[in-house]
Order: sequence, then structure tokens, then C-alpha cells
Amino acid sequence: MATLSPTSFTKNFNSSVDFPITSFQTFAIFGPKLKTEQTHFRLSTSFKTGSCLELKAMKEPPGLTQKLDKNRLDGLTESENGCDLFQDLKHRFLRFKKHKFEENLGHFQNLAEGQAPKFMIIACADSRVCPSVILGFQPGEAFMVRNVANLVPPFESGPSETNAALEFAVNSLKVENILVIGHSRCGGIRALMSMQDEVDSSFIRSWVIVGKNARLNTKSAASHLGFDQQCRHCEKESVDHSLLNLLTYPWIEQKVAKGELSVHGGYYDFVDCTFEKWTLDYKGSNLGKNSRLPVKNRFYWC
Repeated sequence: MATLSPTSFTKNFNSSVDFPITSFQTFAIFGPKLKTEQTHFRLSTSFKTGSCLELKAMKEPPGLTQKLDKNRLDGLTESENGCDLFQDLKHRFLRFKKHKFEENLGHFQNLAEGQAPKFMIIACADSRVCPSVILGFQPGEAFMVRNVANLVPPFESGPSETNAALEFAVNSLKVENILVIGHSRCGGIRALMSMQDEVDSSFIRSWVIVGKNARLNTKSAASHLGFDQQCRHCEKESVDHSLLNLLTYPWIEQKVAKGELSVHGGYYDFVDCTFEKWTLDYKGSNLGKNSRLPVKNRFYWC
């Protein structure tokens, strides 16, 4: 930084003058040209009583300039790739608008006024498991919540996004069916089965611990099996325990007891594309006293 005396300037003069060194590197990238300025001088003046003239020289070392240029190139490439992805989403949306929305305009106008779904779906957040795709749900047919390992925490666990959705679906929307869907090769269940006794503070552990009873049952019933088979066993066991946890909510059990609400379990195997469905048998059963969950209407779709 150099400091010059302001004696040759009027004290009331205020200005900011740029003096660029006209040496540029020019790159042609997909049409537009990018210019990298190597050296730049700024003459900044502010004259008041006791002020001074400062000449600031900002010069980037060649290595830093080259690094910045590379970052700009990489950023532009990433931006273009991102645009390609969203262009695809744009085309999908416009296809939906043309072939679904506009061709069923009356239905969507009714949905705009309110919803009355028959189903509440609790499914895994896994990208390979999409209930609307595998079960063909259309807009307005199912109220959905997706979380890691499709778990339902018991009532005493306190508020979560899952039981908030349950409360709204059962008490406000008055759904008639709750379907909890497990699936093959679930990473959340694998994390549950791999969990060590020592406590850590990870969000994943804090969530999957909801399935601890399913894990204990699996370790007891399938200890002779390999780890992968134990995980598969627990994927179904955890669904049954989620169904039992649903009944810990007073307003859910009351409706189930009255026959106003049915609770179902499902298991989607995306390896061979099969689906297993069963319904909790509430009437005449001794829940909590049996070693296995009492079920009815078990079907295999393959």
C-alpha cells in the first residue's frame, strides 16, 4: 500500500478511479468468453480534514489466478449438468400437466378444494421404494409420510413428524386404513441390526432405536442365520412392531376397536418384485400376550 500526500488535490474532492492493467487471458467456453483480470489498481480518494490519498494495488499471484479460473470452469460445468437434470424434471412436469392434470381437470379442481384419502401410508425414505409407483396411488388417494426404515414410534416417545402426520390423517382426514410398508435391503434396518451397545449421538441411531424391540426379537429368533438373513427377518419384524406401536395412540386404538380404522402391514421385495400384505387382527386377540402378532388376510402378490 502506498500513501500519497493530498496537497495537490482539492480537499472537497471525492472520487474513486480505476486504473486497470490491460493484460487479460481470454478463454472461450461453450460460446461466451471469460476474461481473467490479472492486475488491478484502484485509486481511492476521500478528502476531508486529515484524510489522505491511498493507492491500493491488488495483484493475484499466477497460481491463485489459475486456481480461480479452474474453479469458474468447474462451476460452469456443474451448473450446466444441474440444468440438464432440471430440464428433465421440467419436461416430466409438463408431460404430467398435459396428460394428467389437463385431461382430468375436474378431479384436480375438486382436490384443490380439499382431500379425503382412504389410506395413510408409512413407507421408507429409500429412493427405490415409491408407494405411488409400486401401488399406483393417484393424487388424493393416500396421505403419505416417509422416514428412515418406515418406523412408527410409540405414543410415549413424544412428538415427531411421523406421529404428527398420524394425528392429522386419523383425526382430521379420517382415513380408514393405515398401511406400514417395509422393504428388502433396507439400510435403516441394517443400521439397526449393526448397532453397538455403546451410545453415540448420531441422528440415525437416535431414530432407528425406535425398532429396538424388533431387533431383540430378531436376535432371539434368527440367531442361527447369517447377518443378511437376520436383516431380512427384522425388516418384517419391525413392521409388526410398528403396527403394535400404532395401538399405543389412544385415538388410533379407539377407532380400530370400533372398526372405523384398519391397520395393515406390507413388505415390498424390489429384488424379485413381490408384495406381501397382512392386516392386524384386533378383535378377539390378546395383543402383547402372544409371541406373534395376530394377523389376518395375509396375501402374496407376485
